[in-house]
Amino acid sequence: MIILGIICLIVGFLLHIAILWTIGIILVVIGAILWLLGAVGHAVGGRRHYW
Repeated sequence: MIILGIICLIVGFLLHIAILWTIGIILVVIGAILWLLGAVGHAVGGRRHYW
C-alpha cells in the first residue's frame, strides 16, 4: 500500500493531477499506520502480520 501510494504521488506530481496526489498521500498514511500496527504485534484485520 505504501508503494502504491508513492507511485500515485509521483504520477500525480508529474502529470499535475491533484486527485492522484491526494490519493497517494492517503495511501501512504494508511499503509504506514497498518505497518506500524503490524510491527508492534497488534492484529490487523485478523492477521498478526501486515504485508
